[in-house]
Formats: sequence, structure tokens, C-alpha cells
Amino acid sequence: MVSSAIPPSDEAREIFTDLGYEVTGDAENSFRAAREWKEIDVLAVTDEVRTYGGDRMRCFVTWNDHVERLERALAAEEHDAEWAVIGVAEDGDYEVARAPPTA
Repeated sequence: MVSSAIPPSDEAREIFTDLGYEVTGDAENSFRAAREWKEIDVLAVTDEVRTYGGDRMRCFVTWNDHVERLERALAAEEHDAEWAVIGVAEDGDYEVARAPPTA
């Protein structure tokens, strides 16, 4: 059983690699994913979320049981950048819980 207190860092890297993104960065819970013209800052999180300035798209990857709480916390903050949330199940399956609006 995976502890939901530990962010899904490995799962986040695997998701973006499988989607064809080039994953760079060696921080434990964050990295940059790039493909063609798109660059995304990816943060694997649980309960504590700290956002920072910048205009690049952000994707927060968390366990399924943290998705609703995370979305509420992010919605309460003001963000200049677009953001998404991916929920990961213990077996590694994932679902995009919130995608950025399309143009």
C-alpha cells in the first residue's frame, strides 16, 4: 500500500514520459515536461501546495483521495498561469481531474 502522505513523484514522471514529453529536472517533487512548443511545470503534491510566479502551465499530480482538497486550495489562490490536476490511483492508473480551458 502506498502512503498518501508521500507525493506521487515517480508516477508523475512516468505519466509525462509515457505521454511523449521530455522530462527534465532532478528535484524530488517537481520537474519540467516539454513536447514540441509546450512546456509544463509539474509538481507532485499531497496536502501542502506552494505556487510561485511565472506564466508557464502548471500541472499538479496528486493521489486520487487528495484531488478535491487540492482543487479547492488552488481555486482559492490567484494564478496567472493555467493549471491542471491529475489524480493517480494506487495501481498507477490516472485521470485528469481538471484540465485548463481550451482557447
